[in-house]
Amino acid sequence: MKKILALILTVCVTASLSAQINNSLDYNNPRKYEVVEIVTEGLEYLDESAVVSITGIRVGDRIDIPGDDISFAIKKLWRQGLFADVTILYEVIEEGKIKLILDLLERPRLTRFTFEGVKKSKQTELTDELTLVKGRILTDASVKNAELKIESFYKDKGFLNVEVDSRQKVDSVLGNGVELIFEVDKKSKVKIEDIYFVGNEEFGDRRLKSRMKKTSEKLKFTLFQDIFGRAVNSKPKHWFQFFTQQDSVGPNRLLDYLGEHVNVNFFKSSKLVKEEYKADKQAIIAFYNSKGYRDAEITYDSIFKDKNNISIEIGIEEGRKYYFRDLNWEGNFTYSNELLSTVLNIEKGDIYNLEKINRKLNYDPAGNDISSLYMDNGYLFFNVDPIEVRVEGDSIDVELRVSEGPQATINQVNISGNTRTNDHVIIRELRTIPGEKFSRQKLIRTQRELSQLGYFNPETVNPVPIPNPADGTVDINWELEEVSNDQIQLSGGWGGQIGFVGSLGITFNNFSLSNFMDFGNWDPLPVGDGQILSLSFQANGRQFQSYNASFTEPWLGGKKPNALTVGGSYSYRGAIDFRNPRAAANGSFRIARGFVSLSRRLKWPDNFFTLANTLEYSKYTLNNYGLQLGCSDCEANNIIFKTTLARNSVDNPIFPRSGSNISLSLSLTPPYSYLNGKDYDRLSFEETINFVEYNKWMFDASFFNKIFGDLVVNTRANFGLIGSYQKGISVGPFERFIMGGSGLAGQNFILGSDIIGLRGYEDNSLRPTQSVTSFEGGETVPRELSGGTIYNKFVMELRYPISLNPSATIYVLGFGEAGNTWTDFKDYNPYNLKRSAGVGARIFMPAFGTIGIDWGYGFDPAPGTSIPSGGQIHFTIGNQIR
Repeated sequence: MKKILALILTVCVTASLSAQINNSLDYNNPRKYEVVEIVTEGLEYLDESAVVSITGIRVGDRIDIPGDDISFAIKKLWRQGLFADVTILYEVIEEGKIKLILDLLERPRLTRFTFEGVKKSKQTELTDELTLVKGRILTDASVKNAELKIESFYKDKGFLNVEVDSRQKVDSVLGNGVELIFEVDKKSKVKIEDIYFVGNEEFGDRRLKSRMKKTSEKLKFTLFQDIFGRAVNSKPKHWFQFFTQQDSVGPNRLLDYLGEHVNVNFFKSSKLVKEEYKADKQAIIAFYNSKGYRDAEITYDSIFKDKNNISIEIGIEEGRKYYFRDLNWEGNFTYSNELLSTVLNIEKGDIYNLEKINRKLNYDPAGNDISSLYMDNGYLFFNVDPIEVRVEGDSIDVELRVSEGPQATINQVNISGNTRTNDHVIIRELRTIPGEKFSRQKLIRTQRELSQLGYFNPETVNPVPIPNPADGTVDINWELEEVSNDQIQLSGGWGGQIGFVGSLGITFNNFSLSNFMDFGNWDPLPVGDGQILSLSFQANGRQFQSYNASFTEPWLGGKKPNALTVGGSYSYRGAIDFRNPRAAANGSFRIARGFVSLSRRLKWPDNFFTLANTLEYSKYTLNNYGLQLGCSDCEANNIIFKTTLARNSVDNPIFPRSGSNISLSLSLTPPYSYLNGKDYDRLSFEETINFVEYNKWMFDASFFNKIFGDLVVNTRANFGLIGSYQKGISVGPFERFIMGGSGLAGQNFILGSDIIGLRGYEDNSLRPTQSVTSFEGGETVPRELSGGTIYNKFVMELRYPISLNPSATIYVLGFGEAGNTWTDFKDYNPYNLKRSAGVGARIFMPAFGTIGIDWGYGFDPAPGTSIPSGGQIHFTIGNQIR
């Protein structure tokens, strides 16, 4: 019986694989035949000998007919995926000898594929999704797989009813080639109409829906419709009591009711994506667990379809609420139970929250967790497991089992990915030093310092600790991705009477002075030592030119982070008669400036502080320049000593998510009025400014906080004050505050002034005037000095990134800000601020710096006007609005 069944099975397989035998066969008595010839029919493009070799049958072989040899040969040919049909025939040449004939139909090759019913903007995305390769054999499986990927692509975007079909078109140019055409009918997008919960008694639907970050109902506002319906169906005098038709009235009931009828969340998608929906269901259970319901589970979920919308019903079994009872430590020797319990911050009777206990044990973003306590002391091999040892009623005893392990010593520190930056530039920033105990805090701090350098992609600076438990050491591999941060800064602005001014600047942020003569290291200039060389030029023709240059060595001497900066500038502004543009300038205003600055990092109050001291000399020369600055022909010398105390703890220089940047600076000139013994009331204006004297105080603070995800709020406050050493002595026309606009246009046109941006107002439009007097020929002459001596500014921005790619970091923002300037302290009113709000975007490209565009609406009138400033567009390249 077994032999009969085997024979029947062999015959069936042979028949199903299209093996056709054209001679009479006795299937009950297979015979052996010698193969004397093998030929093919139907081949046009494939090599005949190669195809024959696939069968595994050679001339001279003796095979059974009928038998397994033919069946196996057909299987091998099908397995190649090269043929649409396979048939094996044979002819008996003479007794015991046969000729095999392979009758084959080749599959076509794909020459191209196109889409119908798909927008051009989506065709590129779909092409990237598919794995079809032009020139390869087109199989049924590859076509079906492509159709399924197209369906998945659209279903992920909410088109759950999408239909995809395909057809093949013969390519008349290429033999055996076909064009594959996908016909896509995406139909209407399917949105989530309602999400219902069944069995949730402790938490309303509104709170549970809020835990679903990626799955949300579509926009709806049926509040008034529902209220009107209740009012119509109720007695008029009782219509206002419609809430009593439900459970007891209260804040939660009211919020749940509003949640049922109002959904205006524009930031959540209402499409159903299975993977995101699955994660959201887990988030609901995690929420219950965090509230003490450790046994909570989703018992079922159902999806109901209604035309182009769907509704979701989720059944929940909440279980009982649990509390912590006893928490005991086991295995800890380095730290006491009391200290560990203080860090854990969980008391007997607290709601049982497994999420909190894991966070406090392993990783708290604030750094106050048990793992940080151990790992900052070298215990890299530390581990702690919370074990439920007893559950009685609603109380749970937890035993915290600690395995401290030995303290790990850093063995090797390896650096990879720095293709331009020299190793010593990176090594001097490391706080993970071989021979020292491992510290997670120092690891995180080093990661921040390397991100702040600007030479590497801050999103991919990756420390990889490799523990060696056998000898108690750890190797640390720093994986870096080099990015170019040299910048070409192009900017333009309208400078009031000057007109359009163009600016060109080149900054080499990774310059190497020591390799200046080594032309092999030029790219395009010598790079790798972390020095900064900056050159810039501004001009609008003969009327205005400005030249600036500076050089910074961040590690003077190579052993400590003492940054030395030297620089200088020369600017010229001519008084041109535009009625005769070819004529020479009638007058001029020139300024020459040079400075040297030395800054160093501090270890106290903490190591985020820096202290910078700068000595600067400027000389202003006015020659027949009019009275805009208080005198027509005069010179002013300005010698400044400036000290700045700053603290910078932001986590990312391009798109910060946390940290702050705070600075306090004081600029002092020598107190000439105390030293020269002159009566300034009797001096001319030119004499009072021959040596400028003042003291200037500046305070800037910027804070970054993550709200959720990558949504970040940035709050800023800026203050400035210029004062004199003696009462009645003016601070002069220089170094004053001018506000309004982007903070770029007009910068350095009135040289020495601080240009403060305030979006929503025209550039340089917010500056008060001050009348002063001087003696000229025995007469008192009023002068108008531009700019204020006091300014305040407050800003709040919401930022969200579109792309964090290092080649083009893009984020959008919304802002509200207010600020103003005042002439004197007696006029100062911190409540008299010019307000504005608006939206904008920033694009950071290494070659150009930050490109920004903002639209701001000014709610208040600028000085000299009586109507609000209104909408203004501000555009900047290479500069950030201050």
